Amino acid sequence: MIKPRYYQAEAQAAVLRDWDSGIRRTLLSMATGTGKTIVFALLAETLIRRGERILVLAHREELLNQAQDKINIATGLGCAVEKAEKTAIDEWYRITVGSVQTLMRPARLEQFPRDYYDTIIIDEAHHTLADSYRRILAHFDKAKVLGVTATPDRGDMRNLGEVYESLAYEYPLIRAISDKYLCPIKAQTIPLNIDLNGIKTQAGDFKLGELDDALTPYLNAIADEMVAYCKDRKTVVFLPLIATSQKMQGILNDRGFRCGEVNHNSPDRAEILQDFTAGHYDVLCNSMLLTEGWDEPSADCIVCLRPTKIRSLYAQIIGRGTRLFPGKDHLLLLDFLWHSERHSLCRPANLVCDNQDLADKITEILARQENAAGRDLQEIIESGQAEVVAEREKQLAKKLAEQKARKRALVDPLQFGMSIRAEDIADYAPVFGSEMAPPSAAQIKMLEKAGICPDEVTNAGMASKLIDRVQARRDAGLTTPKQIRFLERIGFQHVGTWEFDSAKKLIDRIAVNRWRIPPGIIPEEYQPKGIA
Repeated sequence: MIKPRYYQAEAQAAVLRDWDSGIRRTLLSMATGTGKTIVFALLAETLIRRGERILVLAHREELLNQAQDKINIATGLGCAVEKAEKTAIDEWYRITVGSVQTLMRPARLEQFPRDYYDTIIIDEAHHTLADSYRRILAHFDKAKVLGVTATPDRGDMRNLGEVYESLAYEYPLIRAISDKYLCPIKAQTIPLNIDLNGIKTQAGDFKLGELDDALTPYLNAIADEMVAYCKDRKTVVFLPLIATSQKMQGILNDRGFRCGEVNHNSPDRAEILQDFTAGHYDVLCNSMLLTEGWDEPSADCIVCLRPTKIRSLYAQIIGRGTRLFPGKDHLLLLDFLWHSERHSLCRPANLVCDNQDLADKITEILARQENAAGRDLQEIIESGQAEVVAEREKQLAKKLAEQKARKRALVDPLQFGMSIRAEDIADYAPVFGSEMAPPSAAQIKMLEKAGICPDEVTNAGMASKLIDRVQARRDAGLTTPKQIRFLERIGFQHVGTWEFDSAKKLIDRIAVNRWRIPPGIIPEEYQPKGIA
């Protein structure tokens, strides 16, 4: 049996907590390679002890097989199968792994009582919006639902808010790398300006045929760059179409690589993948086949020749190379300069940044150093954050100057977020229906009591986040919003990083000095003891 890592145990507890609180449909977001299948396997075991019957849904055979294997390895439990000619009806197993394509059919679905399953777990939950999944959820409408996804940020989850009520737990890529459960990523910018401006979009992303036409003229130049960077690596190349993938295979073999190629039509797909694992190939081309359900930890270079606007897809692609492997100290990500003025493209920085401002800044830093050796994404975050924070502080200073004339007694939420250096507050956007509702009367009262002005808190999600943060800071002995408001209004900086007692002593000194700043103190330079 598998002992869960600390975050896997936290994730399971968070999901159960949401369900027990009355939330019926919740999400679990975990970076690719961090063991999300283990989490829902252990969760299924817990639910079985409660007497429940569980359905695990996936849209590809590889994912179904993976779920079945991991559930058995992690818990020792067997699974019934609902796929093609196999059915779970009358099986004594309490867990079913089911194919969406099979179960969505009305004749198949109607064989099951509507209360047959107590819980539904959806692997790769970004597919939940499809009609096939919704049809199944509508049939088992009393079941609790867990969606599991590797989506890297809440921006990708906004559409999922149509189906899910909450995000129970999140374990992002940057945290997994810091915890040393995934390997670091180095990005190498390649100065090939591939123009995407004429490409139309379909279903929120680039049309594959037009994308392929734009890419094809650059394949030889891309192969030349790969000779320079990939010769001693195990590389996976993602391309838009099968024909392009096969063409790229030939080009790379002509340059001395041992390159294999797999696609949906490959009769020997399993053999080719095994040969890549064994080292008979050093490059593997595919037309988006390997984004889900395939793990090869030895891969240490990713070449994404399928630009996308969908971050969950981009994270899946890059996630094929982030797993740990003996002798592998980092993943090299070749980042080509896709030229686009109209489209918001996913770039390496989007994988490790919580907000778009910081991602844009890191992309800019990488582009400025395109001829340098691959840069570790984590290493450049600090410099990028410094630039973003400096720009935001300029904007905040302007806003605070305007607010001084209003004589407001309570702290502005933006000022509070910036002062305590909480980007999750500064960048917050509601995702789920409950978050989008206006703040309740109770939340407004609590914000005012805490010292935060509720006028600019436009939704319940932000109100809840602010209230939780104030309570956590109170428990940790940090400054209150009222202390932040008073001291920053007279020029002190980042009072949100101070301890409560330090701010209180300073305010007492100011009060004794007839509410004037004591001699020898320069607010812009002042730092309490213990603050760097």
